[in-house]
Amino acid sequence: MDINNNQPADKPKKLNALNIVSGKVEHKGFGAGSIDLSQLSSVIIDGDEAYLDMGALHAKSKVEKGIKFSVNKEDAPNGRTCFIVWVAADRKETGMYYAGVTSCEMTVDPEAKRGWKILADHVNRMDYALKRRIMLENLGEREKAALKKLLMEYNPAMWDNSNDDLKEALG
Repeated sequence: MDINNNQPADKPKKLNALNIVSGKVEHKGFGAGSIDLSQLSSVIIDGDEAYLDMGALHAKSKVEKGIKFSVNKEDAPNGRTCFIVWVAADRKETGMYYAGVTSCEMTVDPEAKRGWKILADHVNRMDYALKRRIMLENLGEREKAALKKLLMEYNPAMWDNSNDDLKEALG
């Protein structure tokens, strides 16, 4: 018996989906309104480097760890600009593809342990990626090149299956 969840030790613990509770009265209790994040990934762009970092889903990516974030950009004047890119995958007749890709800016100053980001923007853009939108207008050319390289190399078939709007947005 697992004392933490009152289940037999040999029975796997059931993981819950992220529970989004709306303000509607007809909510039916725990689990209602859950969304599936299994097809969502997070990419960090730090300078010329883009890499997968699933810790960003919980604000615990490599660049975010140990950083106290503020909504005031002037609280991290010496911070370097990084981006979190939310990537949602989907399937169509030709196979899996990058369906929604959105980017969020933040600054981090590891020496001062301070940073800037707008959490609401990060959450909204995560939602937009899940809704299959392409929103990369805040990326510069070097960030776009790093993201394109990562997406192409990570899964060439998914890149090939992706819609033209993603390919056009990344140049």
